[in-house]
Amino acid sequence: MEPEVQRVLKMSQIHRNPRQPREYFNQDALNELANSIDNYGLMQAIEVRPDNDLGGYEIVSGERRFRAHQILGRTKIRANIISEKNEIQRFKRSMSENVTREDMTPFEEARGYQRILDEEEGATIESVAADFGKTTTYVKLRLTLLELREEVAKHVEAGEIGTQAAVQIAALSHANQGAVLAKFARGEFTSDNEIVHFAYAMKQQQEQAVLMIVEEMTEEQRRERASAQKKTRSTLDKIEQIRELLDDIARTEPVKLAENLETQVGARLEQLDRVAESLTKARFQLKQAKAHAEARELVTVNPEAVSQPEGQPEPAAA
Repeated sequence: MEPEVQRVLKMSQIHRNPRQPREYFNQDALNELANSIDNYGLMQAIEVRPDNDLGGYEIVSGERRFRAHQILGRTKIRANIISEKNEIQRFKRSMSENVTREDMTPFEEARGYQRILDEEEGATIESVAADFGKTTTYVKLRLTLLELREEVAKHVEAGEIGTQAAVQIAALSHANQGAVLAKFARGEFTSDNEIVHFAYAMKQQQEQAVLMIVEEMTEEQRRERASAQKKTRSTLDKIEQIRELLDDIARTEPVKLAENLETQVGARLEQLDRVAESLTKARFQLKQAKAHAEARELVTVNPEAVSQPEGQPEPAAA
């Protein structure tokens, strides 16, 4: 690529690139940028290239700065004129600016990465990650979003479903994505974190269901399951008895507790702290179990759509 040439161009000479990676521009952020430019001037020139087809110049990077100038009613803008003729390289320059300086939407990122993989000779997920200073796992998870059903994607783009939840949903077959969406539409999720846990549970149920098609449970496995069920239910029944004992402690006046325990107060408090920690962990596991139970009722088996994306994170504890 030849050296850049900087000039002051008329705004009317410049037009946007219809294939640039950004599709959405936050109006409040543009107004803030316009205010900054009005107060302090344009800190960095935009990049353009001569457009032999349409005439004038096409924006390579800096469309936000260009739009901010439009808001201010400016008629001219400082620009670096580049001679890069490779379309995908120009696209990467534009995308690099947006990824590092102004957050793109997750789908804009995903579509951008996919375009580079499709159009740049020899491009790999590893090379794309290196080009933009991302990890390969990050890029893979962004690409996973392209597997979402259109109806789910609309909720994600609207900010109604978070990116982490979207990644979990995207790992499901389209039929099971629909089941999650129906539950979401009924208002049955109280938080994005609940969606994460439910979608993750459904993914595991989806894979388990496929395995069960291949191999039914043996008689020994049935006995083991029945024994485990009995033990788990018995354990929870005993915990209910422990709760009654804790209620007795809770009803006892602090002064009386101090008298009864004497020098053991500190040690007994540490004992209850350990109990509380175990309770928190057990409660989290039961919340996961609830998600699994609900998912089992809704999951649709699709053996062709059960592979989990590499780097798929397990949901964090709530």
